[in-house]
Amino acid sequence: MIVLPPLPSRLLSSLSSVSSLSFLALFAALAAPSTTTAWADDVPSAPSVFQGHIDPHAPGLKLPPGKSLAPPKVLDLKTVIGDEGGKERREDSRSDVKFQLQAEVLFPKDSSRLTDDSRIRAIAAEITRQRAHQVQIFGFTDNLGSHQHGLELSKERADSVQRELAKFLGPDVSYQIRGYAEDQPIAANDTEEGRAKNRRVEVTFPRAD
Repeated sequence: MIVLPPLPSRLLSSLSSVSSLSFLALFAALAAPSTTTAWADDVPSAPSVFQGHIDPHAPGLKLPPGKSLAPPKVLDLKTVIGDEGGKERREDSRSDVKFQLQAEVLFPKDSSRLTDDSRIRAIAAEITRQRAHQVQIFGFTDNLGSHQHGLELSKERADSVQRELAKFLGPDVSYQIRGYAEDQPIAANDTEEGRAKNRRVEVTFPRAD
């Protein structure tokens, strides 16, 4: 006796017009066990369709007449080190060192009075180690309040950092100090997390040759 596997109803209805003899022959073929099994690993890989070779002197591999390669350029890669909360970070490039500090690390809310000089002292030590004689100090705020208030507060905070740095650095160091208010955000100002990142002071100076 042949045990037939269950079939979908649509297939059964489509076979209703087939003769009983043909019907049994068809199902016997379906029910018969397969004697061979093919695995994916047994299938040989297709041969490469590329039969030629690459000619290094081919015209298509040459620059058009009058064209030349751009001069070689060394990319200015950056190394970034920061704390887990993103309140402090240091960027080292081939030419510069930049310290970025969120305002809350240095100042009370809406104030330019420094509350902690230990971070400024550490930055001054790195400026000395790099033998830098030019230092940029830029202040930034979020977009809350008026633009004029942001300009004043960001400049006053940059001035406070400069005065503290000058206590540890010699008279040969010159400073460029600016307040940008909210003009150069590094995050969206539509959340408090983003605004906190934008309220910052950046100190940048050249690396030693």
